[in-house]
Amino acid sequence: NTPHYITYLFCGNLVFSCFNESTGQGMLSLMGNSGIFTKVNVPKYLFLLSKNIQTLINFGLTLCVFFVFCILDNITFTWKFILLLYPICCLVLFNIGVGLILSALFVFFRDIQYLWSVFTQLLMYMSAIFYTIDNYSPMVQNLFLLNPIYLFIRYFRKIVIEATIPTIWFHLLMAADVIIVLVLGCWIYKKYNTRFLYYV
Repeated sequence: NTPHYITYLFCGNLVFSCFNESTGQGMLSLMGNSGIFTKVNVPKYLFLLSKNIQTLINFGLTLCVFFVFCILDNITFTWKFILLLYPICCLVLFNIGVGLILSALFVFFRDIQYLWSVFTQLLMYMSAIFYTIDNYSPMVQNLFLLNPIYLFIRYFRKIVIEATIPTIWFHLLMAADVIIVLVLGCWIYKKYNTRFLYYV
Protein backbone atom coordinates (compact mmCIF):
# COMPACT_ATOMS: atom_id res chain seq x y z
CA ASN A 1 0.00 0.00 0.00
CA THR A 2 3.03 2.31 -0.12
CA PRO A 3 2.64 5.07 -2.74
CA HIS A 4 5.27 4.93 -5.50
CA TYR A 5 6.71 1.76 -3.98
CA ILE A 6 9.08 1.14 -6.91
CA THR A 7 10.69 4.54 -6.38
CA TYR A 8 10.59 3.99 -2.61
CA LEU A 9 12.49 0.72 -3.02
CA PHE A 10 14.90 2.18 -5.58
CA CYS A 11 15.83 5.02 -3.20
CA GLY A 12 16.83 2.53 -0.53
CA ASN A 13 18.79 0.30 -2.89
CA LEU A 14 20.51 3.25 -4.55
CA VAL A 15 21.89 4.69 -1.32
CA PHE A 16 22.72 1.41 0.37
CA SER A 17 24.47 -0.04 -2.69
CA CYS A 18 26.67 3.05 -2.88
CA PHE A 19 27.57 2.71 0.79
CA ASN A 20 28.17 -1.03 0.56
CA GLU A 21 30.32 -0.83 -2.58
CA SER A 22 32.36 2.15 -1.38
CA THR A 23 33.16 0.77 2.06
CA GLY A 24 33.75 -2.77 0.79
CA GLN A 25 36.30 -1.65 -1.79
CA GLY A 26 37.72 1.03 0.49
CA MET A 27 38.47 -1.55 3.17
CA LEU A 28 40.78 -3.40 0.76
CA SER A 29 42.36 -0.28 -0.73
CA LEU A 30 45.47 -0.23 1.47
CA MET A 31 46.28 -3.93 1.27
CA GLY A 32 45.50 -4.02 -2.43
CA ASN A 33 48.10 -1.32 -3.10
CA SER A 34 50.68 -2.36 -0.52
CA GLY A 35 53.18 -3.09 -3.28
CA ILE A 36 53.12 0.59 -4.21
CA PHE A 37 53.34 2.47 -0.91
CA THR A 38 55.96 0.08 0.51
CA LYS A 39 58.31 1.17 -2.28
CA VAL A 40 57.18 4.74 -2.98
CA ASN A 41 56.31 7.35 -0.39
CA VAL A 42 52.79 8.39 -1.46
CA PRO A 43 49.83 9.54 0.65
CA LYS A 44 48.03 6.32 1.49
CA TYR A 45 44.58 7.89 1.56
CA LEU A 46 44.81 8.45 -2.22
CA PHE A 47 44.10 4.76 -2.80
CA LEU A 48 40.91 5.07 -0.79
CA LEU A 49 39.87 8.24 -2.60
CA SER A 50 40.32 6.55 -5.97
CA LYS A 51 37.94 3.79 -4.92
CA ASN A 52 35.38 6.35 -3.79
CA ILE A 53 35.63 8.24 -7.08
CA GLN A 54 35.01 4.98 -8.92
CA THR A 55 31.97 4.29 -6.73
CA LEU A 56 30.70 7.85 -7.21
CA ILE A 57 30.81 7.41 -11.00
CA ASN A 58 28.79 4.20 -10.69
CA PHE A 59 26.39 5.98 -8.39
CA GLY A 60 25.95 8.81 -10.89
CA LEU A 61 25.12 6.38 -13.70
CA THR A 62 22.61 4.55 -11.49
CA LEU A 63 21.12 7.89 -10.46
CA CYS A 64 20.32 8.60 -14.12
CA VAL A 65 18.46 5.29 -14.31
CA PHE A 66 16.70 6.21 -11.06
CA PHE A 67 15.40 9.44 -12.59
CA VAL A 68 14.05 7.45 -15.55
CA PHE A 69 12.18 5.22 -13.11
CA CYS A 70 10.83 8.35 -11.42
CA ILE A 71 9.38 9.49 -14.74
CA LEU A 72 7.82 6.08 -15.35
CA ASP A 73 6.40 6.16 -11.81
CA ASN A 74 4.77 9.55 -12.45
CA ILE A 75 6.97 11.40 -9.97
CA THR A 76 6.74 15.17 -10.32
CA PHE A 77 10.15 16.80 -10.69
CA THR A 78 10.52 20.01 -8.67
CA TRP A 79 13.31 22.43 -7.85
CA LYS A 80 13.73 20.54 -4.56
CA PHE A 81 15.58 17.80 -6.45
CA ILE A 82 18.60 20.12 -6.37
CA LEU A 83 18.72 19.52 -2.61
CA LEU A 84 19.65 15.89 -3.30
CA LEU A 85 23.20 17.20 -3.62
CA TYR A 86 23.29 17.52 0.17
CA PRO A 87 22.70 13.85 1.05
CA ILE A 88 24.91 12.78 -1.88
CA CYS A 89 27.82 14.89 -0.58
CA CYS A 90 27.20 13.68 2.96
CA LEU A 91 27.09 10.08 1.78
CA VAL A 92 30.39 10.42 -0.11
CA LEU A 93 32.13 11.98 2.91
CA PHE A 94 30.60 9.37 5.22
CA ASN A 95 31.83 6.57 2.95
CA ILE A 96 35.33 8.07 2.97
CA GLY A 97 35.30 8.25 6.77
CA VAL A 98 34.13 4.66 7.16
CA GLY A 99 36.62 3.57 4.48
CA LEU A 100 39.48 5.22 6.37
CA ILE A 101 38.53 3.33 9.52
CA LEU A 102 38.00 -0.03 7.81
CA SER A 103 41.11 0.08 5.62
CA ALA A 104 43.28 0.88 8.66
CA LEU A 105 41.70 -1.87 10.75
CA PHE A 106 41.98 -4.38 7.90
CA VAL A 107 45.76 -3.99 7.89
CA PHE A 108 45.91 -5.19 11.51
CA PHE A 109 42.85 -7.48 11.65
CA ARG A 110 42.19 -9.37 8.41
CA ASP A 111 39.06 -11.09 9.76
CA ILE A 112 37.23 -7.78 9.84
CA GLN A 113 36.34 -8.37 6.19
CA TYR A 114 33.97 -11.19 7.17
CA LEU A 115 32.59 -9.34 10.16
CA TRP A 116 31.86 -6.32 7.99
CA SER A 117 29.91 -8.40 5.46
CA VAL A 118 27.72 -9.73 8.28
CA PHE A 119 27.29 -6.22 9.70
CA THR A 120 26.26 -4.73 6.35
CA GLN A 121 23.73 -7.52 5.91
CA LEU A 122 22.18 -6.62 9.26
CA LEU A 123 22.41 -2.93 8.43
CA MET A 124 20.45 -3.49 5.24
CA TYR A 125 17.52 -4.91 7.21
CA MET A 126 17.77 -2.06 9.72
CA SER A 127 17.63 0.67 7.05
CA ALA A 128 13.98 0.25 6.03
CA ILE A 129 14.87 -0.31 2.39
CA PHE A 130 11.90 -2.47 1.42
CA TYR A 131 9.47 -1.72 4.27
CA THR A 132 8.06 1.33 6.02
CA ILE A 133 8.38 2.25 9.69
CA ASP A 134 5.00 3.99 9.92
CA ASN A 135 3.44 1.17 11.92
CA TYR A 136 6.13 1.28 14.60
CA SER A 137 5.79 3.29 17.77
CA PRO A 138 7.30 6.81 17.82
CA MET A 139 10.10 5.57 20.08
CA VAL A 140 11.09 2.82 17.62
CA GLN A 141 10.89 5.26 14.71
CA ASN A 142 13.30 7.56 16.52
CA LEU A 143 15.72 4.66 16.97
CA PHE A 144 15.96 4.40 13.18
CA LEU A 145 17.42 7.91 13.18
CA LEU A 146 20.51 6.48 14.89
CA ASN A 147 21.29 4.72 11.62
CA PRO A 148 23.11 7.19 9.30
CA ILE A 149 22.26 5.13 6.21
CA TYR A 150 18.57 5.41 7.02
CA LEU A 151 18.98 9.19 7.26
CA PHE A 152 20.40 9.35 3.73
CA ILE A 153 17.65 7.10 2.39
CA ARG A 154 14.95 9.05 4.22
CA TYR A 155 16.25 12.33 2.80
CA PHE A 156 16.01 10.96 -0.74
CA ARG A 157 12.45 9.74 -0.17
CA LYS A 158 11.41 13.05 1.40
CA ILE A 159 12.56 15.02 -1.63
CA VAL A 160 11.60 12.62 -4.42
CA ILE A 161 8.38 11.02 -3.21
CA GLU A 162 6.96 13.45 -0.65
CA ALA A 163 8.32 16.62 -2.26
CA THR A 164 9.11 18.04 1.17
CA ILE A 165 12.34 19.42 2.61
CA PRO A 166 13.58 17.74 5.83
CA THR A 167 13.88 19.86 8.94
CA ILE A 168 17.00 21.75 10.00
CA TRP A 169 17.72 19.30 12.81
CA PHE A 170 17.59 16.44 10.28
CA HIS A 171 20.26 18.22 8.24
CA LEU A 172 22.35 18.80 11.37
CA LEU A 173 22.01 15.18 12.46
CA MET A 174 23.32 13.98 9.10
CA ALA A 175 26.19 16.47 9.22
CA ALA A 176 27.09 15.38 12.77
CA ASP A 177 27.29 11.70 11.74
CA VAL A 178 29.53 12.58 8.81
CA ILE A 179 31.86 14.80 10.84
CA ILE A 180 32.25 12.24 13.65
CA VAL A 181 33.10 9.38 11.28
CA LEU A 182 35.38 11.51 9.10
CA VAL A 183 37.32 12.92 12.05
CA LEU A 184 37.70 9.44 13.58
CA GLY A 185 38.95 8.01 10.28
CA CYS A 186 41.48 10.82 9.78
CA TRP A 187 42.72 10.42 13.37
CA ILE A 188 43.25 6.67 12.95
CA TYR A 189 45.16 7.20 9.69
CA LYS A 190 47.34 9.87 11.22
CA LYS A 191 48.11 7.80 14.31
CA TYR A 192 48.92 4.50 12.58
CA ASN A 193 50.29 5.84 9.29
CA THR A 194 53.88 4.77 9.99
CA ARG A 195 52.85 1.35 11.33
CA PHE A 196 51.07 0.19 8.18
CA LEU A 197 54.38 -0.76 6.55
CA TYR A 198 55.11 -3.39 9.21
CA TYR A 199 51.83 -5.30 8.74
CA VAL A 200 51.26 -5.39 4.97
